[in-house]
Amino acid sequence: MLVEVKVPVLSESVAEATLLSWHKKAGEHVDRDENLIDIETDKVVLELPAPATGVLARIIKDDGATVVGGEIIATIDTEAAGASPAAVSASPASSNTEPVPVTAADATSAPAMMPAARNLAAQANLGTEEISSIKGSGRDGRITKEDVAAHMKSKPSSSPAAPLSPPPSITAVPALGGNRPEQRVPMSRLRARIAGRLVQSQSTAAILTTFNEVNMQAIMDLRARYRDKFEKEYGVKLGLTSFFVKAAVAALKKFPIVNASVDGNDIIYHGYFDIGIAVSSPRGLVVPIIRDADSLTQAGIERQIADFGKRAMDGKLTIEELTGGTFSITNGGVFGSMLSTPIINPPQSAILGIHATKDRPVAENGQVVIRPMTYLALSYDHRIIDGREAVLSLVAMKEALEYPMSPLLEA
Repeated sequence: MLVEVKVPVLSESVAEATLLSWHKKAGEHVDRDENLIDIETDKVVLELPAPATGVLARIIKDDGATVVGGEIIATIDTEAAGASPAAVSASPASSNTEPVPVTAADATSAPAMMPAARNLAAQANLGTEEISSIKGSGRDGRITKEDVAAHMKSKPSSSPAAPLSPPPSITAVPALGGNRPEQRVPMSRLRARIAGRLVQSQSTAAILTTFNEVNMQAIMDLRARYRDKFEKEYGVKLGLTSFFVKAAVAALKKFPIVNASVDGNDIIYHGYFDIGIAVSSPRGLVVPIIRDADSLTQAGIERQIADFGKRAMDGKLTIEELTGGTFSITNGGVFGSMLSTPIINPPQSAILGIHATKDRPVAENGQVVIRPMTYLALSYDHRIIDGREAVLSLVAMKEALEYPMSPLLEA
């Protein structure tokens, strides 16, 4: 019996996807629910499990193919469990399909790996035996990118590593003269999506940015005082981002227009607060959404942020978690940025940029003192948000940060 392998149904906001790499060759045995291929959308990388146990009879769509939801990309023969690759490739069902080459890192005897981990292992030329020795810390024991990186770091240094060969998708561009190599690399779907949305934002919105500075001393004192107790009671570390989320929600409640969006000639006022948090991942910047942030405690926010960060690195964020949002926060300060003008994430109308906290001399009560100071930047769509509302909302965030509530007072 032939079972069709289909691309999963994609969300309404995702029209197409790209097949990254088959983990099985035509003719190889597959087990039900075993990951057959990674599928990249413009938001996440999905794993496609085998719908049945049998032999991968035919690969209809090769690596790099563009597909849509519900499209058939392969077939599995459930009655040919003992067939050899040669026998299957010689059958009519697979006569038009070439076996897909795999690296040692993709061998079937290797443990289950996350896509980012598999790519890193391939780049480092790790063999199947070496990969099998890596203990996975991900879900169901899967090997994550961090596991591979830690393994490579712990390896004793030997002879200098040979330069990595460019992956098949990279086209070398001949140098014009001398040793000036170039490489042409196609954008991933995520990178292309980011590029398109940023251009859309700048070409359709009247973006303006207002700035302010925040004295972070009170928050630093609270964190120092409650850090250990908070972690012991809630099982999560007390970071800075949750304070900014709380401050943003307080300001958005005072100035609902900053939480609104534009739809044609209409303004949509959102009676809820879904805050997007920009997170770095191996594939690029992603913005998972904290739903109903106003109803969460600080511990609840910290848990979601920690979970988003981990699953972003593992490539496990879902399309639904990356869709929507009424306001966004991006923190360039973690990379050392002192000042920037963030770009709005459409159809939202504003975004808060956080920057590095540095000790600086400031005037207090006629005296010069040293305080941990942070610059805030609020970019907003001037089509619907006037300067008054933008400035006052940023001032409201500043005040909420300079006079924070104890994180342990919330139930």
